[in-house]
Amino acid sequence: MALSPEVTETGSVESSSPSSITIASRAHKDFDRVSHPKKSQYATEYFLHSPVGERFFQAPIDVPRKTHTKWQTLAFAFRTLGIVYGDLGTSPLYVYPSIISAETPNEDDYLGILSCIFWTLTLIGVIKYTLIVLWADDHGEGGTFAMYSLICQHTDVGGQTRKISKFSANADSQLSHFHNGLEDKEHSKVREWLERNKCAQEVLLFVVMLGTCMLIGDGILTPAISVLSAIGGIRAEVPSISQNVVVWVSAVVLVVLFCCQSYGTNKVAFLFSPIMATWLLTTPMVGMYNIIIHYPTVFKAFSPAFIYRFFQKNGKQGWHMLGGIVLCITGCEAMFADLGHFNRLSIQLAFSFLVYPSVLLTYAGQTAYLINHPENYLEGFFKMVPEPVFWPMFVVATLAAIVASQGLITATFSVIKQSVALDYFPPVKIVHTSEYSEGQVYSPEVNYGLMVLCLAVVFGFRSATTIGNAFGVAVVCVMIITTCLMAIVMLVIWNTNWLFVSVFFTVFIFVEGCYFSVVITKIPQGGWLPFIISILFTLIMTSWNYGRRKKFEYEMKNKLSKKTLGELLSRIGDHRVPGVCFFYTDIFHGIPPIVKHYVQNVRTLHQVIIFTTVRHIPIKTVLAAERFLVGRIGFTGVYHCVARYGYMDLLSSETTYFLDQVTQCLTKHIGSALDFSDNPDEVGQEDERAREIQMIVNAKAAGAVYVLGRSEFKVDNNTSYLDRIVAGIFYPFLNSICRSPVSSLHIPPANFLELGMYYDLL
Repeated sequence: MALSPEVTETGSVESSSPSSITIASRAHKDFDRVSHPKKSQYATEYFLHSPVGERFFQAPIDVPRKTHTKWQTLAFAFRTLGIVYGDLGTSPLYVYPSIISAETPNEDDYLGILSCIFWTLTLIGVIKYTLIVLWADDHGEGGTFAMYSLICQHTDVGGQTRKISKFSANADSQLSHFHNGLEDKEHSKVREWLERNKCAQEVLLFVVMLGTCMLIGDGILTPAISVLSAIGGIRAEVPSISQNVVVWVSAVVLVVLFCCQSYGTNKVAFLFSPIMATWLLTTPMVGMYNIIIHYPTVFKAFSPAFIYRFFQKNGKQGWHMLGGIVLCITGCEAMFADLGHFNRLSIQLAFSFLVYPSVLLTYAGQTAYLINHPENYLEGFFKMVPEPVFWPMFVVATLAAIVASQGLITATFSVIKQSVALDYFPPVKIVHTSEYSEGQVYSPEVNYGLMVLCLAVVFGFRSATTIGNAFGVAVVCVMIITTCLMAIVMLVIWNTNWLFVSVFFTVFIFVEGCYFSVVITKIPQGGWLPFIISILFTLIMTSWNYGRRKKFEYEMKNKLSKKTLGELLSRIGDHRVPGVCFFYTDIFHGIPPIVKHYVQNVRTLHQVIIFTTVRHIPIKTVLAAERFLVGRIGFTGVYHCVARYGYMDLLSSETTYFLDQVTQCLTKHIGSALDFSDNPDEVGQEDERAREIQMIVNAKAAGAVYVLGRSEFKVDNNTSYLDRIVAGIFYPFLNSICRSPVSSLHIPPANFLELGMYYDLL
């Protein structure tokens, strides 16, 4: 079978057309001029030493890095305020109320708390995320799955759940957006150990799934705690308002917030960024006012000596207070998870020059006020606001709290999109909301699912303080997982000096471990919620992935031989239906068993049969010019096509787009074999190949049908217990409620045919 992406006469790949090959004798001579010498050397050698039917012609595209002008970057930085930094910027609303103390804190306690907040924000916000983690992106995409994708591209780690041939793996490495780790001069011992240890690979995958699920938990808890904290602030001025009113008003605000998501990141940022900018500019003014009036020397708390005194004085009670202090870094994880919606520099600029100093001044002002009014720490923010500006600040705080929810909601859309694309989550509808930024996505099912769960949290907990107990657990778990993945990236991909990696890992695991040791004790007070959410979503992800793997293994075990296919074709004879038939299958090479099942029921086959595998590769995107690999299977009118997509790509078989691209790729591939100078026998078959091309053109004109199998796993008492639970119960349930292939693959409904088939797991 031959697989061949697009190469033009000059040997360069053009993105305007789907996939083509012209004169190979000229194409291979130009491989030496491409920008990736090792890849071109591989392609040339493969060309010279492979049979004509198995040659792979691929000149990697020298993809220029996308750059932005300084004004575009500043505009992006402004937009990040409304999308990324809402949660982090509004954390002063609920940090002090969440700090539980057996007795009212005094001056030394407040200075120690401020010192902890300052160093936590500096270490985790500035050093870890801004200076280090944001550089571990996958072509501009962030998040735990993006880091896992990066590791898979540079190592022989089981990033793909389905085994592929060495040839297909080499073909993937030619992709322009693929980080080819095979080109590294030296392999670290950690990489070699990770590649050998299958158990470690499974643990790594589980940790990535857990981090993703914890981030989804953040997306549920963040809107609840932010809006409840802001709406609850009205009780500081009007104590007669009951908590029931606060809860119901918060619920209405949340419904409006989630209904706005369908407008897309750009429009939401256009609305929310001015609100957040107003908040970040006005709150430090209030903070400076309180510093000047109440405690001008409050900045002395930035000395780490006050942390030592704080724990020396309070001991175990001080350790318990960390459970509330940790909320000052909520939203830092959104800086990385939302990276695909903006760019690295814009996120760094916004945090370093506005968010970070603004939040610190606000905390310093709160601390200065509370030192003189220690009894008000449960309502510290609104109590410190001067009376003449209370209501304007309340309105700004309420609007900012609504904005605060946006960062994790947007991040949830991104990680779900990545999970679906890599076959770790059931298909959901994904809408790209911007024609200029491929990372800006929206999912209606995910959006309204988050809304329902968020409302359940609001009505169930009814208090921002109680939700804070659950919120802290999710935040710290995501950060610890990010630290572990970051250490692997440093060792395996960046080849960072082990001493620097040791310092990085030790410092941040110690800091985050201290916070984790506290929040884990809050499980009975609400900390159980993120674990339940994570267990639920991890179960969904593992069950779906397990079922997909079982289906693939069954198809590989029961795939048809060429002899069997020949018998089916000879039985049908010349009674072939005009048109093109796409048989979708999970296997990359061979003939899926559904073909025999189809012939037994339909009694015929189409004039052109294309066994199509939609393959999701753990990279951000596959260029249109590199998307398709096609080849013959051995019989007239029978072909195989592998359509490759990155996790940010959108599948489209609507109208004739998919049909046009695949048939164009096939005809040009067949035509390319006419001019091979090293195989005169091929040249002699020019008329036959011309007839074959005409047959494909005629079949395309007759239309296409898309055939998919709906698998039902056959299990009984002899099947393993795991298969009976996962493949017999969980996977079928998920398969029945998720989007149909017509929606997920964007297949025209009028041309779709679904064929039921039992998969025996015995």
